[in-house]
Amino acid sequence: MKKNIIYYLLATIFVACAGSDVGDTGDESGGNGSAGTGLAGNWLIPKSEVRDGGPGKDGIPSIDNPNFISVTQVDFLSDNDLVVGILSGNIARAYPHVVLDWHEVVNDKINEDYVTINYCPLTGTAFGWESKTNDEKTTFGVSGLLYNANLILYDRNTGSNWSQLRLQAVNGELIGNEPGLIPVVETNWKTWKTLYPNTKVLSTNTGFSRNYGVYPYGEYKTNHSYFVFQPSITNNALPNKERVLAIIDNGKAKVYPFSKFENGKAFKDTFEGEDYVIVGNENLITPFKLDDTTSDLDFSYDFSNSEAFFKDNEGNTWNVFGEAIIGPRVGDRLTPAKGVASFWFAIAAFYPNPEIY
Repeated sequence: MKKNIIYYLLATIFVACAGSDVGDTGDESGGNGSAGTGLAGNWLIPKSEVRDGGPGKDGIPSIDNPNFISVTQVDFLSDNDLVVGILSGNIARAYPHVVLDWHEVVNDKINEDYVTINYCPLTGTAFGWESKTNDEKTTFGVSGLLYNANLILYDRNTGSNWSQLRLQAVNGELIGNEPGLIPVVETNWKTWKTLYPNTKVLSTNTGFSRNYGVYPYGEYKTNHSYFVFQPSITNNALPNKERVLAIIDNGKAKVYPFSKFENGKAFKDTFEGEDYVIVGNENLITPFKLDDTTSDLDFSYDFSNSEAFFKDNEGNTWNVFGEAIIGPRVGDRLTPAKGVASFWFAIAAFYPNPEIY
């Protein structure tokens, strides 16, 4: 217990020691990732609300040469530990929160695709981005800045700053650009390894000395009133740290609390004039946008400890990434929605007054 408390205190100091508003200092020279972590240049978000996280640019180091191990080699995860999962062809990979908590960004290559997995432990949000800017390969890193308690990344081609949850470059040469999204899901380790027993798992052999068995933010995930960095907007419609799935569209969001999916469900919904199917259980929710070819299908939850996750009235079985794996539409894919698992407070801060299912 004493050891855990010491690690928590050190991590809190590490993250928050310079947790104040950033002035108009520093250099934003761009090119080759040489931009400073100051606030020079134009920003799409209020400068006064951008915070210095403390460690500085790359002070929280990205993993740029990830190592992976098999399920049988994993001895550092419990069934309830959360992972970010990705599927590319027949390759499944899992990026555990216990590693992402300490690094936040993993630059990876799967088949021939370069992907950046980015995770913000203070907002509980994870995305897969194409590792590309201006149609050229790049890597992303941690800028050292935060907005509404959420990660701001920078790309190493231009040094532009990217707001993770806003899904946009908010400063620098690429201001206004949006990242290319690659579908990921977030669920617990037990569910992921059941879906994909041949998955590879990001190893704790990262080249960095970190105590991956210790959560670096203490009671942050469970204490709804505790913030390391206070967001500009709060909304008491739900507890701050309640885990939700958010669909984002047209600068607005609709959220689906995980607590409402106990024992599993699948249903259609409409948001911002678009039709969706939302499928999930208390551990995993995945949303898809429907079109003229899929809007007439009736879906039902059908997770039975295999890759199959839901089915429809035509006899098709679909996986969590929206691929038909059995039935007349085998090989077809549903269109992924722009969705993310998150703490409630973060969605409410970035997309004020979101709808709640």
